[in-house]
Amino acid sequence: MSGAQEKKLKGMKMKLSDKASNLLLELRNFTGSETLFYIPPFKTFNYTEGVRYLAQEAGAYWLIQLIAGFQKDKRLKAKWEILLDFQLWKLTVNEDKTAVLCCEDGNYNVILSHKIEYTNFPLSEIELFCENQVLLLPTEH
Repeated sequence: MSGAQEKKLKGMKMKLSDKASNLLLELRNFTGSETLFYIPPFKTFNYTEGVRYLAQEAGAYWLIQLIAGFQKDKRLKAKWEILLDFQLWKLTVNEDKTAVLCCEDGNYNVILSHKIEYTNFPLSEIELFCENQVLLLPTEH
């Protein structure tokens, strides 16, 4: 897979370059995680081995930090009883390298939307789940 093919694979839709294609192939190999990680100062917010790999390979620790920081946002806190169990986070990167990060409740209700002025994230879109303060790839669910 390479070039400008469109691909949808286990919750991850993207326009594929060689780097993105390789990243996608590797991400689908993560089907569970025995180790959890955290970024200070978010010691109660964890992420899996698959998310760690994504952050390392895509230079996207900023994405983990952003999602962790939003856990304190009043829009999420207002629906915390529902969102503690499950959150769907979608990052959509536009051709001009701007992006939008959205949090949904799992029933297609957007709770939060955040515009990102610039990113070099290699995928055009990715979805991450957050379950009980653990961020994971859809394949790790």
